Amino acid sequence: MREIDLFDEESGATVFRDVIMLALAGFITVVILLLPHVNPPGTAEDSDQSPGNIIVEVRWPDEVDADVDLWVEAPGDRPVGYSNKGGAVFNLLRDDLGHVTDLTGLNYEFAYSRGVPSGAYTINVHLYRNRAAVYPVPVTIAVSVKQSVQASAKPILSTNVILGREGEEITAVRFRLDEDGRLVSGSVHDLPRALRSGQVS
Repeated sequence: MREIDLFDEESGATVFRDVIMLALAGFITVVILLLPHVNPPGTAEDSDQSPGNIIVEVRWPDEVDADVDLWVEAPGDRPVGYSNKGGAVFNLLRDDLGHVTDLTGLNYEFAYSRGVPSGAYTINVHLYRNRAAVYPVPVTIAVSVKQSVQASAKPILSTNVILGREGEEITAVRFRLDEDGRLVSGSVHDLPRALRSGQVS
């Protein structure tokens, strides 16, 4: 009689373990089947969806611990830069301070616009600080335009400038866009125009 009771207890425990293991295996199977649908991989089209229509980017050598500032001015708007990060058209989305609190190791700043208003644009760069004390500091400026959310950004301008001292502000490029967001022929020049706060001419 005692042996029968032990056999029944062991059988009950075995059945309980089997049911728990089957339930766990079923749960794991469902999770594995759902994982690809929780966060589907992005497509190449998704990767080109920048948040703005006009993209202005500046780059300088990553090994140079310098704080180069981007300043942009859109038609009828006030200049946007480190001390005024947003306007009606542009927003400065990355203010790079050089190597200070920079985990990327990259030296770059960029600004995006909301829409593509027609008119005159000015893009300046300013050497705020150069902790590396390496001169001159070469800076590359690139401008791209996308007409709509679905469109891809198309480069329209690229130029290089040389910053030779702290505090120097250089007009990298000035240009005009028409009503369709196209570069107006013959409108590109670099006639100096100060943009930093309190210095607009």
